[in-house]
Amino acid sequence: MSAVGYPFALAPVAAIGLLAVAFRPVAAGTTAGLRLALVRAALVTGAYAVLTVELLGVLRLLTPPAFAVAWLLLLAAAVAGFGWRRRRDAERRAAGIVVARRAVEVVAAPEPALVGATAGPAAGPPAPPPAPVAAARRGASPHAAGWPTRLADAWRTAGRGERLLAGTVGGLLLVELLIALLAEPNNFDSQTYHLPKVEHWVARGGLDFWPTAIHRQVTIPPGAEYLLLHLRLFTGGDALHNLVQWAAGVGVLLAVTRITAQLGGGRRAQLLTAFVLATTPMVALQATSTQTDLVCAAWVACAGTLALDGLRRRAGLGAALALGAATGLTALTKTSGLAAVGPLLLLWGLAQLRLARTGSAPDRPGPPGRGTDASRTGGGPSRWQVRRTVAGSALILLVAVVVVGPFLARVTAEFGHPLGPPRLRESIPMERHDPPSLLVNTLRIAHTAFDTPLAPLRRAGAGAIIGGAGLIGVDPQDRATTFGRERFPVPSWYPDEDRVAFPLAGALAAIGAAAALARPGRVSPTRAGPLRAYAVVVVAALLLHTAMIKWQPWGNRLLLYALALAVPLAGLWLDALFRRRAGGAGGRRPVAAGLAVSVLATCALAGVLAVSYGFPRRLVGAGSVFTTAEWETRFLRRPQWAEEFRWAADAVRATGARRIGLVQQNDNWEYPWWLLLRDADGRPPELVALQSVLPGRPPADPASVDAVVCTGSRPACAALAPAGWLVQFRGYVGYALPPGS
Repeated sequence: MSAVGYPFALAPVAAIGLLAVAFRPVAAGTTAGLRLALVRAALVTGAYAVLTVELLGVLRLLTPPAFAVAWLLLLAAAVAGFGWRRRRDAERRAAGIVVARRAVEVVAAPEPALVGATAGPAAGPPAPPPAPVAAARRGASPHAAGWPTRLADAWRTAGRGERLLAGTVGGLLLVELLIALLAEPNNFDSQTYHLPKVEHWVARGGLDFWPTAIHRQVTIPPGAEYLLLHLRLFTGGDALHNLVQWAAGVGVLLAVTRITAQLGGGRRAQLLTAFVLATTPMVALQATSTQTDLVCAAWVACAGTLALDGLRRRAGLGAALALGAATGLTALTKTSGLAAVGPLLLLWGLAQLRLARTGSAPDRPGPPGRGTDASRTGGGPSRWQVRRTVAGSALILLVAVVVVGPFLARVTAEFGHPLGPPRLRESIPMERHDPPSLLVNTLRIAHTAFDTPLAPLRRAGAGAIIGGAGLIGVDPQDRATTFGRERFPVPSWYPDEDRVAFPLAGALAAIGAAAALARPGRVSPTRAGPLRAYAVVVVAALLLHTAMIKWQPWGNRLLLYALALAVPLAGLWLDALFRRRAGGAGGRRPVAAGLAVSVLATCALAGVLAVSYGFPRRLVGAGSVFTTAEWETRFLRRPQWAEEFRWAADAVRATGARRIGLVQQNDNWEYPWWLLLRDADGRPPELVALQSVLPGRPPADPASVDAVVCTGSRPACAALAPAGWLVQFRGYVGYALPPGS
């Protein structure tokens, strides 16, 4: 569809905007209602995008026209919802104006006892009318101000520090958007399996698994790639692929700042939360990438803010559906995110049962004629309310299964297990769970996450962990707790999207969690209980992560969802620190506040350096998005391969070959072949694997192909090429052609 389809790439944005109006909360006292509406709209749009892929995949209609029809249907529904909500709001405003005008008449009418009295000089000016009355006199609703007006008011009333925080976050987002639009996808994993799986779906028109030597193309959950598929079909390429993670970064900021507000944080606390997260180099770098960690973090943060709503109000049908969508989308993107969603759902369920016991008012009234909980049970738990909570929990799981179930069903049918083949189940998840092994794994993950440029500190910390592991009888390089053949420790401080550590944000979050657990009333006087409960959930998520996931050099990006959940604790603690300093407290507090300001300044510097010099997409220096050619940008990870791929592809294309065999290993780059071997009109090539790690999917017969392209191993290429074919190899890349080609 290419140029014609580009307008359809804006359909998700339009749908979220329209649905945000339709889903705007009406309950009085809703915290950050606009952000809640955007969260709801994003979940509906994300779930719709996923289910569209699943349904059209079954029908083998993964085509631009089919997707265009699907998005037109959603936009039509969103427009209808938008119009319905505007009419309802207008009716409410009209009713409110009538009530307020009656109040005006009451206020304006003279009291009988004062008729004929004269006002003396000491009477003073009349008191201003209440806000609803003043609004009615103007003929407007007291709640008519829209978000642009509220935003302008917030900026006008903000202090210098708050404006600096907001300006830094906004500036980083704009720069990241620029990089995301200018840079071609060049993430290593994306070249190996994220983007090739999208191309396979487009070429095949369906979601059935295919023979491949790279098992991650079919076994790793494809939630983020489903979103990329929509853009791929509409634009005919990958020019907008980086925007999925950028949009996820914006979504994370909206959700975590709302979490901060739900835990009692004011405007400054919310800005501090956004600032700490936005300046984290891992976030800044992934926001311009085709990785999937920010997408996972966004869905987890959505689950977090929805779960916190359930601490104060009994959930209705909409809340359960939204939580189910967040759970399913997390599972379909990265199953590790369930380490956080699980505790969040447990907290939500316990809170709902507590509210049922105390008879708190639900979002919607109960069955007619039953009365309130308190009237029926004397304040005790109502069987109907308990059943309602259980039914809500079941609905959450049902919606999650609807979202992730089709993929799990395909994996189970292919490998006999919903978690995939044994090589996947044994490579990433922990294989030992004895306390000493768990302790060592936790310490190694923490060491990598908190790494700094100070090499002596890194060596000392690693030495202490290795020595301590020996004392308790644990091998720190045990394959049962260590991914692949990697060896602990590794440097992870430098700004690389796959490895960069987050010592500043992590330290602030850890301090905030400790304060929330020990003295929540000092951090958030009005939400001490929910704050402590939330901190327990964050700690539980981190412990579950370290108990489930082996240490690996690039494990920091796998922790991104947990960092996003923890950052509100940092924002709340920093705000409390500055609040106590402003209150005139003496002693060490001014010193602590000064240190906190220094840390925040360092955070800003780290964020700016990440977008300026980060790897493999940067603004300045070697590899800049402004000075590096498109093809070279794709190969910044491996510059020496750029010409090798082009050399082999040119030789194959010169023969007119259509059916081309692939010879590659599990971590080789496949995506360049899809770019180089497609037709001039954008039609994908017919690439078939000559090796397969899927037992039920045999590889193609080498005799059935017109040419062979290879990566990694010349012996493997020579072994699989038909007899008599000429094999050429240059470094990492090779090809094989029939005689006389």
